[in-house]
Parts: sequence; C-alpha cells; structure tokens
Amino acid sequence: MKNLKERRTIRKYSKREIPDTLLYEMLTLSERTPTMGNLQLYSVVITRDSKMKEKLSPAHFDQPMVKAAPVILTFCADFNRTTRWANERKAQPGYNNFLSFMNAATDALLYCQTFCNIAEEKGLGTCFLGTTVYMPQMIIDTLQLPKLVFPVATITLGWPDEMPSLTDRLPLESVIHHERYKDYSLEKINDYYAEKESLEENKNFVAINHKETLAQVYTDMRYTKKNNEAMSEALVSALKSQGFLP
Repeated sequence: MKNLKERRTIRKYSKREIPDTLLYEMLTLSERTPTMGNLQLYSVVITRDSKMKEKLSPAHFDQPMVKAAPVILTFCADFNRTTRWANERKAQPGYNNFLSFMNAATDALLYCQTFCNIAEEKGLGTCFLGTTVYMPQMIIDTLQLPKLVFPVATITLGWPDEMPSLTDRLPLESVIHHERYKDYSLEKINDYYAEKESLEENKNFVAINHKETLAQVYTDMRYTKKNNEAMSEALVSALKSQGFLP
C-alpha cells in the first residue's frame, strides 16, 4: 500500500540491467491476476534489442524513454492462443468478434496493472504509454502479431534515475456514485477541479499554450477532436485486419 501511495511515473532510467530471472519472476506472479473464464487472454512481448526499440519508437511518438529504458513490454489482447487450442481439441471457437476483443483487452490490462504494482514494489520504475492504441498497426507490423492478437498497453521498465513529484489526482468524491450515477452540476465540477486548476504547473500549461483554461489545453492541444477521430479510424481498421471486427 505504501508503494501505491507513492507511485510515480518514471521516464528516466539508469543503465542497470534487469535480469531475466527477476523479469520472469514478476511476470509469473502477475499471472495470479483476475482473468475472464480463467483463459488468460493476454500475451506480452518483451523488447530488449536496441534495433527493435528503434522500430517501436515511432509508434510511441518517439518518446525518449522507449529507446532509453532497458526493457519495453507490450501487453496484447490474445485470442489466438485460445483459438489454436480449441481447434486442436476438436472444439469450435467463435472469438473473431468485438466482445472477445473486449474480454481479451480487459485481461491484458489487468495483467499489465498487476505487473506494474509488482515491479514498483521491487524498486523498478514504469511508464505507461497510452500511445499503444493510437498507432496499433505499426506495432502489429513491428512485432509481427498474428490475427486475434492486438496491442493494448505498453510500459517502459527500468531502475529509476529520477524522483519526480507525485502527479495530482481528483478527489475521491468526484469518481464515486452511490447506488446510481448522479450527473455533475457546475458547482461540483468547479469544486472537483479547483485543486488541479490551481496547481502552478497547470497554470503554466495554460499560459505557454496561450489558452484561457486548462480544459482547453486538453481539448485544443493534447487530445483534439481531429486527432481522436483519425486515430479512432486507424484503431477500427486495425481491429478489422486482426480479425476482431468484420
């Protein structure tokens, strides 16, 4: 619990290597995570080779830690293995559909989070790369993922070479609802986002981007409608090519 309270995103790593024995121990422990139907609908691709990191880097917008971290882990929704197993055992699989993708993606994300918790408990640092679902086809091609395998999460992993500040979080009351979902009033929105908007670093984001509000930094600069729509099209296209959508 102490580790979770002090959890930080690490983007700078020392040159100290991560032994395979430690990596496999953590990956094995992570298998105790919840899984749909006890099928473990995930796979993870371990990247250590510098040339492979170079190839993966553009898919993650060339963020420096992709090349600098000792290990890159790509967590994949995987119904290929289960399908192959079913075919070899005289069963009739029917997992080339969106529901199966959702089940496998959920499995993979749970496995990823459990791994992050264990790794950070061991003193390692991680950075979760949300870019994985922005350019999935590039990752699919680079890692040679077969049909019914889809990348849903990537983390960089290594021994920390920095101690950044804790990132801000919304108050608990902003994310919980009792018995039913109760929509947010203007008063509640003002209350819940007051601390985030008052932070000096966030005020600086607003100033350097020449915006009026922090929300505009997100909608106009970081996660725009145009980019979201374009990347949504690419995501759907990749889901089709991997066999999860018709």
